[in-house]
Amino acid sequence: MTMIERWAPEAARDWFAKQPWLVGCNFTPSTAINQLEMWQEATFDLPTIERELALAASIGMNAARVYLHDLLWLEDAPGFLDRVDRFLAAADRHRIRTMLVLFDSCWHPEPKLGPQPQPREGVHNSGWVQSPGVPVLLDRSEHARLESYVKGVVERFGQDQRVLAWDIWNEPDNGPEVALCDAKALKAKADMVVPLLVEAFAWARLMDPSQPLTSGIWLGDWSAPDLLSPIQRVQTGSSDIISFHNYGVAKDFMRRVKWLKTFGRPLLCTEFMARPAGSTFRDILPVAKKHDVGTFCWGLVRGKTQTHLPWDKWKMPKKANKDAWFHDIFDADGAPHDPTEVEFLRLLNAIDAADA
Repeated sequence: MTMIERWAPEAARDWFAKQPWLVGCNFTPSTAINQLEMWQEATFDLPTIERELALAASIGMNAARVYLHDLLWLEDAPGFLDRVDRFLAAADRHRIRTMLVLFDSCWHPEPKLGPQPQPREGVHNSGWVQSPGVPVLLDRSEHARLESYVKGVVERFGQDQRVLAWDIWNEPDNGPEVALCDAKALKAKADMVVPLLVEAFAWARLMDPSQPLTSGIWLGDWSAPDLLSPIQRVQTGSSDIISFHNYGVAKDFMRRVKWLKTFGRPLLCTEFMARPAGSTFRDILPVAKKHDVGTFCWGLVRGKTQTHLPWDKWKMPKKANKDAWFHDIFDADGAPHDPTEVEFLRLLNAIDAADA
C-alpha cells in the first residue's frame, strides 16, 4: 500500500474553513467510569448517551471528543465497531460530530477488560485507564494487534461524515504523578511511545481517511521549534491540524494560540475548562471564537468519573466537596451546575448560529 502524506497546510485550512466554529466537550456518559465501561457490551448505555448528548446540543455544542480503547478491539471487534456506529448515529441525531481518540497515556497503566471498579470516594477520575497499557508498550509482540486496531477502526469510519477528526494519541508524554507510573516504567514508556506514535499515525494514514489526524501537545514552552520535546515534534510534525490542551487563564491561552499559529494550520483546543484554575467558558470561549480556535471542554455530566472534583483529590480525597465544580456542566438529572454559565453558552452559540 502506497504511503500517504499528511495534508498540506492549504488542504487543512480548506477543510477547517468548511466547518462551523467547533465547540464541544470531552464526552463520557455519567454511568461509565472509563472508556471500557462506556463501550463494553454489558455496560454500553445508549439511553444515557442519548439523553446526555441532548444536553450538549441544548447549549449549542456541535462536537464531542470520545475515547476508544485497544482492548475493546481485541475482545470483540465487530461488536465494538457496531457500538461505535450506534454512538455516532446518536450524536448525529443531535447534529454533533465526533472526534475519536485511539490511544491515551493517562491514569491507570494496566487496563483490564470486564467489570470496572467503582469510583473511589472523593477522588477525581479514579478509574480511568491507559490505552495501550504499559505492559503492552513494553511488549513488541503486542504491537501487531495495535496496528490491526488502528487500521480496522479508521477503515470502518474513515469516510464517515459523522466523524469530525482522529486524535491518534492523547497526552503520550503524560507524567508519573498523573499516569501512576514509577520512574523505571516512565523511562521505558518514553522510549517506547515515540516510535509507536509514529507508527500509529502511519497506520491511520494508510487507511486514507477523509478526516484530519492530530495529537495534542500540552506541556512546556512551544514558542520555538527547538523547545519542543521529541514527542511534541512528532505530534506537530505528523498532525494535519494542530491540537493542544490548556487549562490556563485567558492570557496564557492566547499566548499559546499565538505560538501555535506559526505552524500555519488550523487549531483545536481539545481540552480546557477547569473553573478554579481560571479556565472558564466566559474567559476562554470569546477568545477562542475571535481567533477561530475550535474548543472541547472537559466533561459534560457529573458521574462516575467524578471529574467535577479537582485533580489534587488523587492525593487529598475528602468526603465532601463544597467548592465550585472543577469540570462538568450538568448534574445527572440534567440540572446545570451554574445556570448563568449555561445561559452564557446558549447565548454565545445562538449568536454564532444566527451569524452563520
